[in-house]
Amino acid sequence: MGRLIYLDNAATTKTAPEVVEAMLPYFTENYGNPSSVYSFSAGNKEAISQQRDIIAEALGAKGNEIYFTAGGSESDNWALKATAEAYESKGNHIITTKIEHHAILHTAEYLEKKGFEVTYLDVDEDGKVKLDALKAAIRPTTILISVMYANNEIGTIQPIKEIGEIAHEHGILFHTDAVQAFGQVPINVDECHIDMLSASGHKLNGPKGIGFLYIRKGVKIRSFVHGGAQERKRRAGTENVPGIIGLGTAVKRAVTTMQERTAKETELRDYLIERVMKEIPYCRLNGHRTDRLPNNANFSFRFIEGESLLIMLDMKGICGSSGSACTSGSLDPSHVLLAIGLPHEIAHGSLRLTLNEEIAKEDIDYVVDNLKEIVEHLRKMSPLYEDFVKKQ
Repeated sequence: MGRLIYLDNAATTKTAPEVVEAMLPYFTENYGNPSSVYSFSAGNKEAISQQRDIIAEALGAKGNEIYFTAGGSESDNWALKATAEAYESKGNHIITTKIEHHAILHTAEYLEKKGFEVTYLDVDEDGKVKLDALKAAIRPTTILISVMYANNEIGTIQPIKEIGEIAHEHGILFHTDAVQAFGQVPINVDECHIDMLSASGHKLNGPKGIGFLYIRKGVKIRSFVHGGAQERKRRAGTENVPGIIGLGTAVKRAVTTMQERTAKETELRDYLIERVMKEIPYCRLNGHRTDRLPNNANFSFRFIEGESLLIMLDMKGICGSSGSACTSGSLDPSHVLLAIGLPHEIAHGSLRLTLNEEIAKEDIDYVVDNLKEIVEHLRKMSPLYEDFVKKQ
């Protein structure tokens, strides 16, 4: 294989070498079931407890408020479904947004079928929640507000602290899907009034198949997976010890390197945005210009299809993703891009590029140089672009 420039880190990240190294002994040497009573397994139980503390410290939380799951989707499902069940006697209304990850949106739709009422908030053109609209949506029956910390497509960071304050002023639980944000921006659950938070290992150079749900002490959320007494009787199933070790190692690494790593990513992100916006006409940046994840850049190019753009970038060894759901067989454009007001034809021509710490400036130059050529080539094949040019 030739040159590979991986710019789809919002989809998944490469597992860091030190994470893999930390995990390996727990496959072949320290393989005991943590629930067993003999000393061979006691070390694994202690190791899990240590990772719980590492993660809690990263959030300003306590170790006994961290519950391990199989990833962000399970954590999101747990937060919504179990909260709805536990607080049903108080009310049946949930507030979320139109730009959430499908793990939230599809769970909310499921709850609607069970008789719950869900308000899906609009966002502004940058993808931010309007706080006045949030306040107006609150009812006496509202039991939960769930707003993602940062959007997985356009990178916009929400006013989480203000949202948390509004929720707590009204006695409403607040959950945030922080799958994209955790490890990329500092998060303190107390300062932001967060009651529940979802995160996933493979978004921060950890392994796939492991994540956690932070549940503030006192929140009466019920079990989601029933069976044994693992995770303090709230999430049954033998613990994924290697995954938990990998997650804890990745979190420690992310916290330690965050300042330097994100400063580099932000610098290269801004360089990428500046070159694309300056050198490729009829292009727009999606998401907030500054209140966005350090590694996220999302563009829409008029008169082209995102699927074709991705395929031609792949031929140059460049991995990105499109705003349109081409991999699922759907022809519908991104629900996020539609929610920020883009028409279908522009939303279809979108490209998300998400950086990592290994990307260099010359990689960005290679990407932009090829992107310019590809966009120009695709537009020459577009009758819409031809008509547009004639009218100019």
